[in-house]
Amino acid sequence: MARRAAAVVSIMVFGMTFVGCANVGTKATIGGLGGAAAGGLIGAAAKGGPAGIAAGVLVGGLLGGAVGHVLDQRDQQMAQQAAHQALEKTPSGVTTEWRNPDNGHTGTVTPKRTYQSARGQYCREYTQTISIGGRPQTSYGTACRQPDGQWKIVS
Repeated sequence: MARRAAAVVSIMVFGMTFVGCANVGTKATIGGLGGAAAGGLIGAAAKGGPAGIAAGVLVGGLLGGAVGHVLDQRDQQMAQQAAHQALEKTPSGVTTEWRNPDNGHTGTVTPKRTYQSARGQYCREYTQTISIGGRPQTSYGTACRQPDGQWKIVS
């Protein structure tokens, strides 16, 4: 369960890097709302039905609030830049790193495999690690390149 929770946190952090953050309230509120939305989407994508979507919203909201409270706007910006660089231009197996010198938070994104989906999209499996206070959280996922050039998490 702890590994799954860590994966969900990391996926949400990765997702938040592509969604961006609005300056409409506290970091925890933004993270909670973003996490709830991401959790609901993950629940729907997993075909969990209404119960899966509700669980995704609840868990995503709680975990997103915690992540949003800890990661500041600069962390998210740096993570977004590293993720885009890694997915767009970095060869498989090569790690892209970021570090916020103001608070010591760090992260890495490592593309693992690139392939073309049945829909013709280029997709990349990746590993992402975010370290806050020396505690790394690692997740594994897949993102696919959208027609507008953005990368979207699909699993």
